[in-house]
Amino acid sequence: MKRIEFFLDFISPFAYLAFERLPQALEGCTYVVEYRPVLFAGLLQHWGQKGPAELESKRAWTFRHTHWLAAQQGTPMQTPARHPFNPLALLRLAVACGPNRFVVEQIFRHVWAAGGTDANEPARLAELTARLAPSRDAAGEDVKRELREATESAIAQGVFGVPSYLCDGRLFWGFDALPMLRAALVGDPWFEGPAWAAEGQPRSGVARR
Repeated sequence: MKRIEFFLDFISPFAYLAFERLPQALEGCTYVVEYRPVLFAGLLQHWGQKGPAELESKRAWTFRHTHWLAAQQGTPMQTPARHPFNPLALLRLAVACGPNRFVVEQIFRHVWAAGGTDANEPARLAELTARLAPSRDAAGEDVKRELREATESAIAQGVFGVPSYLCDGRLFWGFDALPMLRAALVGDPWFEGPAWAAEGQPRSGVARR
């Protein structure tokens, strides 16, 4: 049975779409998924990138694109009232609960399938927390430390964005990488050829300053 690590942040519409699509994309494969909440902003800061919502023209395209994708795959989706928002409370809640598929699903839908409401509205957060009944205090120092360490571990493994998937030592990034992940799971011979290793090698080129 193949093991997939699914790196996610609830702030990402692409991570939500990938989460919802994963069972259909990998139908017929034998695998187990371990969900890894990480702080997307921490990845961006480490790699020196801006998030899609930080560039206005990219933000507009991102939400048009993700809503079109949602309609195509039949996934209910409403952009939350505030975006970008601080996802730390939701990430810590997932860690405190133990991020299985049910927990991750409930939190994603709290953000992206709740009629465009504010994901951090206190009453809604309190209701979600009560419903999930975490075994640990989501505001506790051990949970905060675990999330920081998970983000640092993801960076050490080369994760630079969400959603990302790690399987058999290979890192896949993005909603549109799900077919490639499936191909790897079913033993596509391309992965045994030279291209994976060769195309991952550094190239000389112009450096932007």
